Formats: sequence, structure tokens, C-alpha cells
Amino acid sequence: MPHVIIYTDGGASPNPGLGGWAAILYSPEHNREREIWGAEANTTNNRMELTAAIRALEALKVPCEVDLHTDSSYLQNAFVKRWLSNWKRKGWKTSAGGDVLNRDLWERLEELTRLHRVKWHWVKGHAYDERNNRCDELVHRAREEYR
Repeated sequence: MPHVIIYTDGGASPNPGLGGWAAILYSPEHNREREIWGAEANTTNNRMELTAAIRALEALKVPCEVDLHTDSSYLQNAFVKRWLSNWKRKGWKTSAGGDVLNRDLWERLEELTRLHRVKWHWVKGHAYDERNNRCDELVHRAREEYR
């Protein structure tokens, strides 16, 4: 399987409000990098974080071994701490008994993670990571372009 390194970010300002998402896809084998981004009106930070991961995985043309880096613990923990499995087992209910938000995006993301082998990595946002910071810039660019 080809190996791809992905960085994602998403945000909305205000939250909810105009949102942007971005991803950087890097192929070590080809030493090639691709940036993708987009925006949506009336959305949330969490929806944009999920959308970034979805769009990045959808951009892959064949099943891949993926190292996906995100500054969203919500996104990472859904897989690493098995929140997603628990939500599904409980009929898409949270541990507090409420409905899981963004179910449509979680279901799509789960489909994509069955196609690709994804390892989830958390990075601190707005800190030392060059690609994470670049994703943040692209999120702002997407929002500005949408305006």
C-alpha cells in the first residue's frame, strides 16, 4: 500500500459561523505535496475538522497506509479512544445519553477508514508543527475566498 502523510485542520468563526477546512497530503515515495481546502457557511469547528479529514481521505485514488495528523482531540479520540465504536453500539448516543452530533460526517469518515489504514496522530495547534500551521493558514484562506 502506498504511504501518505496527511495534516488536517478546520475551524469556524464565529462558532457556529463561516467555516473553513484544509488538508496537506504528502507522499514520501514521490516527495510530492498537495494542498486542498474549502469553506462552508453556517457550520462549526467540529464539522470543519471532520470535513478536512474526509476530503483528504477522499482525495486518495487508491487504498493507502495513512498517518493522519490533527490538532482536534475530538477527531483523534473518536478513533483512538474508540468513542465512535461506543456511539454506534449505543445507537448513536453519547455516554450522557444525547444524540451524537455530526453523525453524517462520522459515518462517511468511518467508511473511508475501512478503505484506508489510518493511524491517528495529535499535534498541538498553533505551535511548532509547520504543516499544521500551514493548514491553519489555508483554513483562513478558504474562509476569505468564500467571502
